[in-house]
Amino acid sequence: MTHRNRLTVYILAGLLSGIAVGYVANTNLTDPAGFADTLSLVTTLFLRLIKMIIAPLVFSTLTVGIARMGDAKEVGRIGVKALGWFVIASVLSLTLGLILVNVFRPGDAMALAGSLPAANASSGIASSALTLKDFIAHLVPTSIVDGMAKNEILQIVIFSIFFGTGAAAVGPRANLLIDAVDGAAHVMLKVTGYVMHFAPFAVFAAVSSVIARSGVGVLSTYGLFMGEFYLGIILLWAILILIGVLFVGKRLFKLLGLLREPVILAFTCASSEAAYPKTLEGLERFGVKSRLAAFVLPIGYSFNLDGSMMYCTFAAVFIAQAYGIELPLSTQLTMMLVLMLTSKGMAGVPRASLVVIAATLNQFNIPEAGLLLLLGIDHFLDMGRSATNVIGNGIATAVVSRWEGELAGQAVPADDVAPAPLP
Repeated sequence: MTHRNRLTVYILAGLLSGIAVGYVANTNLTDPAGFADTLSLVTTLFLRLIKMIIAPLVFSTLTVGIARMGDAKEVGRIGVKALGWFVIASVLSLTLGLILVNVFRPGDAMALAGSLPAANASSGIASSALTLKDFIAHLVPTSIVDGMAKNEILQIVIFSIFFGTGAAAVGPRANLLIDAVDGAAHVMLKVTGYVMHFAPFAVFAAVSSVIARSGVGVLSTYGLFMGEFYLGIILLWAILILIGVLFVGKRLFKLLGLLREPVILAFTCASSEAAYPKTLEGLERFGVKSRLAAFVLPIGYSFNLDGSMMYCTFAAVFIAQAYGIELPLSTQLTMMLVLMLTSKGMAGVPRASLVVIAATLNQFNIPEAGLLLLLGIDHFLDMGRSATNVIGNGIATAVVSRWEGELAGQAVPADDVAPAPLP
């Protein structure tokens, strides 16, 4: 068994043992919430280690990729193709969530059950409407140091594009600098390997702390809603894979195999950000040129969170249904367009989907208190949408690479050697 397969097994073992330990703690300890808080420190530490990697990894890989493209037209062409795919995938995800929530109507069952939170109750989630002006202003960092400190992926991408393009324009005089940044990228990939050794412990802590605090009963109480949402996730996976096969061919299933580990990691940690380094590695092993993967993938983390976007429409209409608020089709379509904007740049924001939903509810006079219905199970829902975000971005990067005619014919064997130098 290879090191990579062992890590996958260890992560799954952490998931199962976390459920068992969480159940025992919830049913036997006098203070299961205190136990959960203590154990969650392990997950927090792991996610902070991941966040420590993200900014320098995105900057270094993207800068080197663009600098070695050497052609601003090529950068623009790839960017347009990537954004075109992201818009189509966003519309598809939001529309699917809207269709399914109207077909299943899970909010009706919640309304019949009664005990809804008071409409004026506070959800404890800060929200504010994001305007087009705010979004555009947020694109460009006032300081790249500030953007990196806050892990603002979209701002890091903008700066890296300018920096890499400038380095390419300077020519040979920038070679030494680009070689140094290339070296930093490989150092960060090696650091990623070290951090991944902590993943099984983080998974164990994350799952056991949630079960210890809420109990397994939370799964049965909201079983119908969760089941319908995960059915939507399965349908979204099937649609994305089918479209991917149309462009990439049956080789796409090889990519899904290579993304198995980051998908499991994103699912168990409920964080697509945690899977970013391994997703980048998997794409390169599949045959995507490192410069292209380093360009498309981080943009996807801001513009192409398919699972999160499907959840936004599903949850927002669910809350309206629970409070007996009928939304006409025109209002729902308007809500979908609003979510197209407010969902961008949500990567790296804690409980980002809930923040986006809260902002949207305010604009359509739907009680924000309805979010209280979801807080107890949000971790379990976040597991599915995080895994979906990884799959969506992996397929998007492979498709753009295929469009560019730069997808290698054979996947690189998944051995444990250091990654090859960036081209």
